[in-house]
Amino acid sequence: MATILERRELTPVTKLFVVRAPLVARNARPGQFVIVRVDEHGERVPISLTDFDPEAGTITLVVQEVGKTSGLICRLREGEEMLDLGGPLGQPAPLPDTGHAVLVGGGFGAGAVHPIARELRGRGVRVTSIVGARTAELLILRELLEPVSNEYLPCTDDGSLGFHGFTAQLLGRQLDEGSGFTCCYAIGPMAMMRAVAETTRPYRVTTFVSLDPIMLDGTGMCGACRVSVGGETKFACVDGPFFDAHAVDFDEAVVRSKMYVDQERLAVELAAAGR
Repeated sequence: MATILERRELTPVTKLFVVRAPLVARNARPGQFVIVRVDEHGERVPISLTDFDPEAGTITLVVQEVGKTSGLICRLREGEEMLDLGGPLGQPAPLPDTGHAVLVGGGFGAGAVHPIARELRGRGVRVTSIVGARTAELLILRELLEPVSNEYLPCTDDGSLGFHGFTAQLLGRQLDEGSGFTCCYAIGPMAMMRAVAETTRPYRVTTFVSLDPIMLDGTGMCGACRVSVGGETKFACVDGPFFDAHAVDFDEAVVRSKMYVDQERLAVELAAAGR
């Protein structure tokens, strides 16, 4: 079992957990994830690593409440335990040793880009972080991401902080102005990652997206996260989660991300009814 050492509310629906998991912390690499199960009746949920500290033996997870199980996780308190926590899983993100990387985080994705930004800065790569949310109140983890970025550029849908608009729009403006980006990493909702891919395509900027939104089992056994990349079938959980954004079949990926929407909605309704 993994003990929760710290719990912090980032937004009304987004929580941060610092969890004791020494084996995961010791072996984790930027871009990987863990699988969490709250109790013996719960499903397995893949969660990207926001941070890991090998010396302290801890990992940091950011969870957004969108369904029954993520809601159960968000209700856990300090001192309580997660029944199962397995990882690190997936392949580390492919990272360069030179150049100028732009990291795009949408919503909870701001947490997931943090270890990538930290590693890139450690390698001497210039890092620009673009993070977005609907409003200023929903922007998370600036205190983590800004110190490991050469430039931190927030944007909000309503214009309450930073750029008024979407992350892909701000990215496009930066590219138009000759930013010199040599690579791009995007983590967040599927629509956002697709928009980023189309924004960087004309500029031929190497771009990677994390296809964690379509993962279920997390170990390659269920096959639910199959996706076509460059005409080949890949599994997001074991071959990814990062893939060449310009080679991903997003039409297929979007359909897969919505496969269990009805079941997820029913689970939330039954949980609310106490069933």
